[in-house]
Amino acid sequence: MAMFIVSGRYTADAIKGMLAQPSDREAAVRPLVEAGGGKMISFLVTTGDTDFSMVVETDDLDGMMASLMVAGASGTVANLKTVQAFTSAEFMAAQKRAGQIASSFKPAG
Repeated sequence: MAMFIVSGRYTADAIKGMLAQPSDREAAVRPLVEAGGGKMISFLVTTGDTDFSMVVETDDLDGMMASLMVAGASGTVANLKTVQAFTSAEFMAAQKRAGQIASSFKPAG
């Protein structure tokens, strides 16, 4: 399965809602991820440029995009970013493959 890191920010409305009625956001988001065909590996509250980060495994990219659209349409999250992540073993395999195909590339100049 492919692995993705999804991050974003809570909107002011979301924070107001959490103040009025605290809730476990991991438990709330997990069913949405699963409905889109994914498996949540981790969910973290973060500081800095983002308010949360989660690692999701999925081979259903359409389902993952649908889940992100639902979250975004809720108005409670913003600046959703998704990047694909690779294990060390996957990166090692990519390095080896790159070495094998490097001779087929002619750089500019």
